[in-house]
Amino acid sequence: MFRSLSLGLALILLSAAAPAQDRRTRIRVDHYTINAEVQPATQSLIATAAVRFVPVDNGATTATFELNNALNVSRVVDDKGRQIQDSRNQGDFTDRLTFDQPLAKGQPVTVTFTYDGHLTGNEDSPIFGIKFAAIHNDFAYLMYPARWFPVAGYSTDRFAAEMRIVVPSGYKVLGSGIDTHEAAGDKLAYNFQFQHQSFPGSIAVVKEGGKTVSSEGVTSTMYFRGSEKDMEAQYGELAGQIMTHFTGMFGLPPYANMSFVETENGAPNGFSAPGLVFLNPRAIGHTVGAKLMANQIARQWWENLVSPTTRNHLWLTNGLAAYSELLWTEHTAGPGAMESQFHDDAVEALTVDSVPVIQSARLEDYSPELWALTGSKGAAVLHMLRYVIGDDKFFLTLKNFAARFAWRSASTEDFKKVAEDAAGQDLGYFFIQWIESSGAPEFKLDYTIYRTQKGFRVMGKVAQDLDTFRMPVDLKIETEGNPEEKRVEVVGTSSEFSVDTFGKPRSVTIDPDRRLLRFNAQVRTAVAIRKGEQFAEVSEFAEALKEYQKALETNRNSSMAHYRIAEVFFLQNNFQSAANEFREVLNGDLEPKWTEVWSHIHLGMIFDITGQRDRAVNEYNQAVRTKDNTQSAQEEAAKYLKKPYERKKSPEAE
Repeated sequence: MFRSLSLGLALILLSAAAPAQDRRTRIRVDHYTINAEVQPATQSLIATAAVRFVPVDNGATTATFELNNALNVSRVVDDKGRQIQDSRNQGDFTDRLTFDQPLAKGQPVTVTFTYDGHLTGNEDSPIFGIKFAAIHNDFAYLMYPARWFPVAGYSTDRFAAEMRIVVPSGYKVLGSGIDTHEAAGDKLAYNFQFQHQSFPGSIAVVKEGGKTVSSEGVTSTMYFRGSEKDMEAQYGELAGQIMTHFTGMFGLPPYANMSFVETENGAPNGFSAPGLVFLNPRAIGHTVGAKLMANQIARQWWENLVSPTTRNHLWLTNGLAAYSELLWTEHTAGPGAMESQFHDDAVEALTVDSVPVIQSARLEDYSPELWALTGSKGAAVLHMLRYVIGDDKFFLTLKNFAARFAWRSASTEDFKKVAEDAAGQDLGYFFIQWIESSGAPEFKLDYTIYRTQKGFRVMGKVAQDLDTFRMPVDLKIETEGNPEEKRVEVVGTSSEFSVDTFGKPRSVTIDPDRRLLRFNAQVRTAVAIRKGEQFAEVSEFAEALKEYQKALETNRNSSMAHYRIAEVFFLQNNFQSAANEFREVLNGDLEPKWTEVWSHIHLGMIFDITGQRDRAVNEYNQAVRTKDNTQSAQEEAAKYLKKPYERKKSPEAE
């Protein structure tokens, strides 16, 4: 339907060289001891962080950490209290340490940072445009991606942590691990110990008590504010259901009883830390976000329990979390609903068609391209793996992967070996095609039907344009009797097949259940539209229109493409062109169906703007007659039937 326009898409940002992190002296952080005071009244943080790391290379004299630019380092010392020279680089949020003596490879080093600063949520974020840290008078959140403590090996170096967080009386701190609290003068000190190596460095500060919800033997504590508090019971109930279902599929989670805390607009829709999930109020909404909850809860396994060795293997986190959304949909709404949702993921995946999954470190963190490649394509890869090896072996793979690499990091090769052990077959070709290579096939089918003594024989070939392609592909032959199905091993650009049938064949369909990530005319149209939407999200309207035109070149009658073009013209106040395109929507294929009701509504809005009330009323009435209430269309039409639509003035016009 109306896709939610979340983080916008600019052009794909590919580094000309390796990421900056790879050019630094290599170290591996394994432990933090953090003492911090959060001061809501002044929106400030005062902290020390003792960081233990191990040099990976011999003779290193420097170590680089990432730290939020809003935090000022006053001193860095070694384990004997000797000061270490450091230099900040605001351009890449780093603090570079220079040591007097070379560091020995494999020998642990501990350094302690003393730092402070204000975190209001308005500072430059290490990830542009997304708030990961803010301290307010009534709540605060400090997530790991904010780099509110010195970070090295972001999202790959797993670490244990001891944290002591001091807050004024009347506040409570939420974090990961075993927690205790005690009086600290007129304040409270919360202590967290997390002995496993994971990503426990996220905390929340709340003022009101949480609501405890028990569901299917799971206890969740919800810390929502404002109107979102009305959703606590529903989200708590859903959390228990999802956790129970995923435990049956993936094995025991690191945490079953979790806390869910509301952040604020501008923060990510969701972020998962061990035992703790942060949710944006808009994402919470007034209807339960089951997909978001499935994704975030699944990350207790696929991020906190097991994580990728490097950012080139991020699909093991984002893809498994995204596929967990599909698994939850399959569980609650059935295979048909899952396949429909998979189609959306496949389209999203194909918007990035030139970068292999195994090179995902080339993409910017939290960029739409990264989510498309590691999340959507990762989910598509897992769906195809399930198709290739079968349900039993696939789910055994997931359970064994979580168990074998619990509290460790893993690579694509590690996952492949687990899958091969479960499937009892070599899957190298599969991972080369879908993880190490880019692109997707577009199949062409050519066949001839022959009569035989026992019935009929269909002989033909499957052609596609990827020379290194190898994949089993299903064929479905519709006959005058029961349909026949055959799995064909497609290798290279052309593969022959032969299928005997009793009844006379009527048609042959390749990949009838649409299990494969592949192009066809319909998919190319959808991909072009999605790319256009991504450009429109960041007001790159000229680029958006180019993509929509590509969609129309594939399918001239695409109501969706015409609708998106009309939206752009409407936003630009080009009302005549917008009206023309909305008319083209109504003359097109009306896929999806909601384009009809909303085209009538927009035409009514245009006629109201241009002072043609009778024509506007006619369009609103036609919208009502469709009886389509997608995105509250009927309420919208009824509203403008009572009172004409008025164009909102832009700030420049006021």
